[in-house]
Amino acid sequence: MSDMSYLSSLEHYHEYRNAIRELLASILTGIGQSHLFEDDKSLREAICHIAEHYPFVDLLYTLDKQGKQNSDTVGCNGRRGDITILPGKGVDRSQRPYFLLASDKQSVVVTEPYLSTANRKLCISAALKWQDAEGRIIGYIVVDIDLADTLEFLMGDVLRHRFMPAFRTIYSIIVLGLFTVVGILLFSAFYEIFTLFQHDTTAASFHLKPFGVIIFLTLGLAVFDLGKTVLEEEVLMHKDIFRHSSTRRTITRFIAAILIAVSIEALLMMFKAALGERGEILSAVWMMWTAVGLLVGLGIYVYLGSRAEINLLSFKAMNKS
Repeated sequence: MSDMSYLSSLEHYHEYRNAIRELLASILTGIGQSHLFEDDKSLREAICHIAEHYPFVDLLYTLDKQGKQNSDTVGCNGRRGDITILPGKGVDRSQRPYFLLASDKQSVVVTEPYLSTANRKLCISAALKWQDAEGRIIGYIVVDIDLADTLEFLMGDVLRHRFMPAFRTIYSIIVLGLFTVVGILLFSAFYEIFTLFQHDTTAASFHLKPFGVIIFLTLGLAVFDLGKTVLEEEVLMHKDIFRHSSTRRTITRFIAAILIAVSIEALLMMFKAALGERGEILSAVWMMWTAVGLLVGLGIYVYLGSRAEINLLSFKAMNKS
């Protein structure tokens, strides 16, 4: 099953619409034969032959000239060759968009994306009117394809998709490790709070003890933000690697988490310097300048990235028109 979201699938569909239509036309034209209407065995052989080369093809079936389905709805797993037969024989499909389109044309017709009742995924149907030598209509050959899988096929993303479960597992292990570190930091922070009540309040270093608590909590916050970002971006959410804004969003969130941590640490150093730790003031200033540099660099990156994406989309739109 594809990890591509519905919104992403529809956006990419408009970009690859012509390629999808040409591909479906070539598939239906290649398998179009009269014996597909004669027995289901020919239909099963045809769908397995298609699925072997085009794994995004889901279903194949035929209609009579009135639009009633006169064959089983047949699917095939291209890798294993397993045949799937779904109920549908005898169902009236005369009001389906692909039949209405195909009844008025001699060439292959392709529908817009719609939600399939068979698997609840976005799919596209293509239909071809089949006639005998005398021009009499024998029936219609219909193919259903999975839109997300088709886009992955056209974009050369099939191999990466196969490794996605492994990638997500590795990212999940990394996130688990980060959250474990957060737990240790929180434990250390609360342990420091506990020791504050047992510490000699007259000691010269007592006023610096709370800063240790803040440092542990701040580091815990930064590590937690980092783990949360990895979990959301790489495991829970769909990430479209072909869209620049998706990569830009991930980098922005990572840098923002680091920026917050650096800023808080610089502020803590300044407080410690104000309380008598004069050696910390120079480090605090340099750390604050580091935070400013990160912020400026992030702003330039976001601006240039968004401008580049706007120019790229404008260029594609101009070529398409």
